[in-house]
Amino acid sequence: MNKTRFMTQAAIIASIYAALTIALMPYSYGIMQVRISEALTILPFLTPAAIPGLFIGCIVANIVGGYGIWDIVLGSSATLIAAFLSSKIKKKIWVPLPPVISNALIIGVMLHYVLELPLLYCIGWVGLGQLIACYGLGYPLLRYLEKIKHKVF
Repeated sequence: MNKTRFMTQAAIIASIYAALTIALMPYSYGIMQVRISEALTILPFLTPAAIPGLFIGCIVANIVGGYGIWDIVLGSSATLIAAFLSSKIKKKIWVPLPPVISNALIIGVMLHYVLELPLLYCIGWVGLGQLIACYGLGYPLLRYLEKIKHKVF
């Protein structure tokens, strides 16, 4: 993949991630968050440009969100870790799992400290939201995009 194509794909993914997260703000932040944009975390399976794209999109979205520097740093790091791990997975069914685990643990711990709620409660609710976004929306998206991959990526 040439550099221009890589940067263009990364920028488009970042823009879509940030726009979806911000536009659906009531659902994108909080203890029970279902970030529709997290469905895009399957994209590193299809293109390496999704790794920086998701990371930058998450940074922008978390700057707008209400949890400040903690979410900007930890939330964006959780997305970067998940994107990198998803890019290394070979079996399609497991691609959405890194974002579920990474966000449940990292965001769950962050929300535990920020909101002063029980740790397992925070991890569980964030994990459930991630399951909905990543497997409920992301996995069908992955299956669809694989069919048209030659047209998109």
